[in-house]
Amino acid sequence: MREIKIFYLESCPYCQKAMDAVQELKTESSDYEKVNIEWIEETIQPEIADNYDYYRVPSIFYGEEKLYECSPRDDYNEIKWQIKNALKTAISDM
Repeated sequence: MREIKIFYLESCPYCQKAMDAVQELKTESSDYEKVNIEWIEETIQPEIADNYDYYRVPSIFYGEEKLYECSPRDDYNEIKWQIKNALKTAISDM
């Protein structure tokens, strides 16, 4: 299993939705608990964030592959759906 990296900003409302979605998904399926998620706050860890190609947060990477980059038009359901797909990708690689 490889981990998923989620880049975020503490003050970002979309990032808060992503955090809420992860918690909700983990209650929906114990399989999602098996995926290691590394949360990277880009202003605290710029040395990591600068090595990834994204513009908006939250952004999700699986290895070096960007699976999702949030858009200002994304609502909670879209963010949750994208996270769910990222978790499924990691699970299928186990």
